[in-house]
Amino acid sequence: MSNENAAPDGLKAKHRAMWALGDYPSVATHVIHGLGGELVRACGVRQGDRVLDVAAGSGNAAIPAALTGADVVASDLTPELLEVGRHLAETQGVRLDWREADAEALPFADGEFDTVMSCVGVMFAPHHQQAADELVRVCRPGGTIGLVNWTPEGFIGQMFATMRPYAPPPPPGAQPPPLWGDPEHVRALLGDRVGEVDARRQRLRVDRFARPEEFREFFKSTYGPTIVTYRFISEDPERVAALDAALDDLAARHLSDGAMDWEYLLITARRAAAE
Repeated sequence: MSNENAAPDGLKAKHRAMWALGDYPSVATHVIHGLGGELVRACGVRQGDRVLDVAAGSGNAAIPAALTGADVVASDLTPELLEVGRHLAETQGVRLDWREADAEALPFADGEFDTVMSCVGVMFAPHHQQAADELVRVCRPGGTIGLVNWTPEGFIGQMFATMRPYAPPPPPGAQPPPLWGDPEHVRALLGDRVGEVDARRQRLRVDRFARPEEFREFFKSTYGPTIVTYRFISEDPERVAALDAALDDLAARHLSDGAMDWEYLLITARRAAAE
């Protein structure tokens, strides 16, 4: 069930470490908390369904799925996030299976799940086709694949574009995460193995940040990719100041009356029936 073409262990270790930095559960809980429930509803998850949340983090979608009565497995590359998720699930009185797993080489059987979903998670796997192949493989024929991904044109996509000149160079073969927010890219990844594709651009209202500096400082302290970028340029004060100014400018252009709208792609598809 492993993928012999999966990326080298060193790359995976770097990804695992990046998402363990800062406090991503705070982002998931206090900023984007509504996305998981939206995805669960779009997928039509219900009691008794066997559900896999890929790159689940601390359970932003997995826990709402479990609250429906579904049998849920939350998988992620970063054990620190899974540990936070276990605690959050306990506080909400739900039980689910937390499994350390690579989105590009999932340790599950073919067709094991009724619903396979990911909420701004699988988009960060570096090799998009390998990750998409795994999503399809572990979904049963007739089952649902559901994804929420930040769009390239939306606020988070623009944030990654703003950070790119300051960030470490990507490893060979890695693709930009916001490509998963392009419906044509996702359709090409999934191909004719799925049907009934529904792709919708939607917006998340974020009202946590009253000023651009509040957004910047929050992401500098909590969000792994932002932390890694600042560490990469930490010995160059001029570049640090330039990135500070660029992120402040980005947030200022999107803030209106203390709120921002972050665009994401919500896409659901039906796994094609077995031939």
